[in-house]
Amino acid sequence: MTSAIAINCTLKPSPAESSSELLARQTLDALSNHGVQGDIIRAVDHDIRPGVERDMGDGDAWPQLFDRVRRADILLIATPTWLGHMSSVAQRVLERLDAEISRTDDQGRPTMLGKVGMCAVVGNEDGAHKIIADVFGALNDIGFSIAGQGSTYWNDEAMGGRDYKDLETAPSAVVDATSAAARNAAHLAKLLSSQAFPPYS
Repeated sequence: MTSAIAINCTLKPSPAESSSELLARQTLDALSNHGVQGDIIRAVDHDIRPGVERDMGDGDAWPQLFDRVRRADILLIATPTWLGHMSSVAQRVLERLDAEISRTDDQGRPTMLGKVGMCAVVGNEDGAHKIIADVFGALNDIGFSIAGQGSTYWNDEAMGGRDYKDLETAPSAVVDATSAAARNAAHLAKLLSSQAFPPYS
């Protein structure tokens, strides 16, 4: 079965409600409609040390979390918008994934090649498009493939103060974007799992 792991990069530790977790869960629900089984990690609940190595030692939680990323076909980065940018937690997750750029399999391919990246962004300020571009640029450098329209987001109106989790229902545009992102990512992940990229060496 195709699998997905969502990393919720909220700044709020559990059990606080999280808008990015809600949109991540809705995206995983949409993926499940295409035979994808998924789970969520709330990154801030774990001691992810700063650095760009797979294991930073001294109680670093990233190696165990990365093992879940390694076993998944799809990685969803879900982040709030802060000061027009992704959260510092999302930046740290991407920095830790940077360790995989230099790691290869026995055929010389980057270890993340053949996996699909997705992005979900929430915020009551502008910035979603730039965040998606930054996340997708980073994931692509690391080796992830990006499906067309492989992201979803919600921004409040200009100068607004609402949170996504406080809406009575998800706006239809967000539902449509989430459905398209899930459909396209699931399709690409299944294609890549049935036909791997050619060897590098």
